[in-house]
Amino acid sequence: MMTKEKKVRDNNDVGGFLKGVEKIGNALPHPAMIFAILSVVVIIVSYFAAKAGLSATYFDAKAGEEVTKEAVSLLNWEGLNYIFNSATENFTGFAPLGTVLVAMLGVGVAENSGLFNAALKRLLSNVPPYILTAAVVFAGVMSNIASDAGYLVVVPLGALIFANAGRHPLAGIAAAFAGVSGGFSANLAIGTTDPLLTNITNEALKASGIDMHLAATCNWYFLAVSTFLITIVGTLVTTKIVEKNLGVYNGSYKPDETPLTDLERKGLRNALIALLIFVAIMAALMFPANAPFRSFEESKNAYTLKEFLGHGLIPAMLLLFLIPGLAYGKTIGKINNSHDLVAAMTKAMQGMGGYLVLAFFAAQFVKYFEKTNLGLILAKNGAEFLQSIKLEGLPLLILFILLAAFLNLFMGSASAKWAIMAPIFVPMMYEIGLSPALTQVAYRIGDSSTNIITPLMSYFAMIVVFMQKYDKKAGLGTLTSMMLPYSMCFLVSWTALMSIWYLLGWPVGPGAPLIVETISALL
Repeated sequence: MMTKEKKVRDNNDVGGFLKGVEKIGNALPHPAMIFAILSVVVIIVSYFAAKAGLSATYFDAKAGEEVTKEAVSLLNWEGLNYIFNSATENFTGFAPLGTVLVAMLGVGVAENSGLFNAALKRLLSNVPPYILTAAVVFAGVMSNIASDAGYLVVVPLGALIFANAGRHPLAGIAAAFAGVSGGFSANLAIGTTDPLLTNITNEALKASGIDMHLAATCNWYFLAVSTFLITIVGTLVTTKIVEKNLGVYNGSYKPDETPLTDLERKGLRNALIALLIFVAIMAALMFPANAPFRSFEESKNAYTLKEFLGHGLIPAMLLLFLIPGLAYGKTIGKINNSHDLVAAMTKAMQGMGGYLVLAFFAAQFVKYFEKTNLGLILAKNGAEFLQSIKLEGLPLLILFILLAAFLNLFMGSASAKWAIMAPIFVPMMYEIGLSPALTQVAYRIGDSSTNIITPLMSYFAMIVVFMQKYDKKAGLGTLTSMMLPYSMCFLVSWTALMSIWYLLGWPVGPGAPLIVETISALL
């Protein structure tokens, strides 16, 4: 009887809705072919959208002028020309492609030299098991200071950390991905997204004739608190839902459980010394007022790190892993010459073959969606609908969050969506007394929460490839079923935090109160 009850209980743990999502998703063709099919769907839909004369007219805050975008059909001779002529450029210009491949050269040296394995053994011997999940989620949230670095570093490391701790590696990927992408807007510090979105908000204010200018820190208080919320919720979802649904890991990956040798400990010390020297050199190149990596930014009339963070950070990441990996490999005798070094890089590239195939078809899908303007039209129509229902206060904020979350499924770029939505919603909410800083933070909640369940997110395809290293059968269905609980829980809990914050009347950042006094608000 007890055996039967246990069997029923286990089936409940790994069954239900999420397992259904996984089975349906994984029953579909290979993820690369799914992107190919979606590309065909976009081509067909674009024909009917163009035939119906669908368009979107909006004020482009960046350009400072009104722009009209019509639906573009790809199901005609011009579209056929575009499909063939742009295919190679779509692939080579795919945002994550160069980033992933360059960074993986350094990661390959660190991994194949044995540095990762030894470092994780050392780490896991000192980190209490009960905070391991929280540490992975928190590291993912904090990684967005360095833009997209978390996708390349924290996500694969999350799998290794969980696997070496005797837990399911896919749960480690899910926890890290949830922190990196689902919690993309949260952070204890000011990241690269803050000034980017705030500049768009300021342009929308200026275009509307509103005499107000926000600082990049205008959301800092709320997003700093959000860091702890995302860490707590992400930890609970991982342990209470995701790991239970995944069940016991029976894959081929087996962690090395032998204790560290004296030579390996010496290698770790040398790797740490090499890392500290590299970090010190990079700090000298970045932070002094006349540092070589600073370039002049005309909009701020000052030398900043904007260009380096946008273009030079990935080569720096390559060296961040290559140099300690080389120091460790030399110490233990794994890397003795240039041939061994290149062999380690080559092995890393060999494992990226599946990603290259997937990236080709994903790149076409993303570019077709962009070319047809379907995302822009959907965003504009959604914004007009929300504007037309005439809600105010907290109900309006909640619906706005839900709209941003929905639109994020069809238009991945946070700045591109905000460039469309800000000129509409910033002045609209300002006129009823809601601060532009509050409007911006509400947008960021919705935009972040659904990053982890949309194939239009640039790194979505790469996460599938990371998963297949530990489970060859893992596909889009597996990833979606894992990430759906995070997305829903983040959206609900983050919206609840926003509601409480609003009712308490706390400012969302320095000099950024929730309510502004306008003539309309006082009437």
